[in-house]
Amino acid sequence: MPVIRSLTLPDEAATAALAAGLAPLLRPGDALLLDGPLGAGKTSFARALIRSLCGAGTEVPSPSFNIVLTYDAPQGTVWHFDLYRIADPRELDELGLDEALQDGIALIEWPDRLGEHPPSGALTLRLAALDTPPTARRADLIGNAEWAARLSSLPVSAHV
Repeated sequence: MPVIRSLTLPDEAATAALAAGLAPLLRPGDALLLDGPLGAGKTSFARALIRSLCGAGTEVPSPSFNIVLTYDAPQGTVWHFDLYRIADPRELDELGLDEALQDGIALIEWPDRLGEHPPSGALTLRLAALDTPPTARRADLIGNAEWAARLSSLPVSAHV
């Protein structure tokens, strides 16, 4: 799938601004795949997105231990999956991924653990650290034509 948009995020505030801009574009049935190496900012982005959807005071722990956490948002249930510890895609059957993809908004860190069948129509956010400044990230939004149309209204803040 093609890169729809590439952004340079100079700091965590810019990452949060991107999450805030993307949040109102998400709807039930959407899957957002958060891809990138360890330390790329996947969990920071997910926290900012969940707070944008559910309220700034929402506590958002890392789901690394639990593997999946859910949050109630006006748009529906937000499912935050951290698949880092998943060794076999068959383990996903017990996590509620099918339910999340049916009527929730699924944020999936480490989507490579999904195996050869990622969710159809998912949007991928690929994050990578940049050298200068050390807090900077490159963010590529990758998706199909429907996502390209939806992301055309993505606001780009002064931070991004």
